[in-house]
Amino acid sequence: MSDLDFTGKTVLVVGGSSGIGNGIAHAFRTRGASVHVWGTRATAADYADEEGSDLSGLGYTQVDVSDFDAVAAVKPAFDALDVLVLAQGTVLYKRGEFAMDGFQKVMDVNLGSLMACATKFHPMLKASSGSIITISSTAAYHATIGNPAYNASKAAAVALTRTLAVAWAGDGIRVNGVAPGLVDTKLTRVTTKNPERLEATLRSIPAKRLGTPADMAGATLFLASPLAAYVYGQTIPVDGGLILS
Repeated sequence: MSDLDFTGKTVLVVGGSSGIGNGIAHAFRTRGASVHVWGTRATAADYADEEGSDLSGLGYTQVDVSDFDAVAAVKPAFDALDVLVLAQGTVLYKRGEFAMDGFQKVMDVNLGSLMACATKFHPMLKASSGSIITISSTAAYHATIGNPAYNASKAAAVALTRTLAVAWAGDGIRVNGVAPGLVDTKLTRVTTKNPERLEATLRSIPAKRLGTPADMAGATLFLASPLAAYVYGQTIPVDGGLILS
C-alpha cells in the first residue's frame, strides 16, 4: 500500500467548497478517503455554477466558521476524523481591511476560525492520532500593503500552527501547514484577471507560472501521510520560488 493511500481514512476540508480547498478535497478523495467539506452556501447544489468548485463525491455541510458558537454546536456528519484541513480564508480589497469591522471580519475567518475548528475536532483527532494542516499564505512572510488583516492573519496562522504542534504532540496529533503563493482562485482575481498585474507578478516567480490547487494538494497529502511522520509545526511555502528573492 502506498504511503499516499488514504483508503479507510476520514478527511474534513474546511473551506473545501472551491479553490485550493476543493482541489485538496478531491486529492484525498481520489486516494481513497471519505471526504467532507464545509462551505458557506446552503447546499452543495448552490456551487453548481461556481468556477473552481466540484462537490461530486464529497459530503457537504454549511457552516459559517466566523461564528464560533456555530462551529462548536455543529453535529459532524462523521463519527471519526483522521485529517483536518483548514483551508478557509477571505480577503477584502479597496482598503476594506483598514476599517475595523472589515479588519475583524477577515481576522475571524482567517485566524479565529482556525482555532475554533481545531479545538472542535481535537478529541476526534486525538483518538485517531490524526493530523491538522493549515492553509495560510506566503503573505505571512512579506508585507501586503493593501491588506493588513489578511497579512496579519496569515502570519498568525503560521505561529498558531507551531504552537498547536507543540501543545498537541503529546496527544498524538501532528499540526503542520502549507503557505500557498499566488494561486488562480476567486480570491486572487484582482491580480490574475488584470494583465499588467499578472505579468508583473509572473516576472517575480522563478517558476514563471501561477500555482494550482493541485500544487497545494501535493504538499498537503505529504504532510497528512506517514511520509511526514516526524514533521511537526512546519509551514511549507508552495510558491514556485516567489519568496526566495
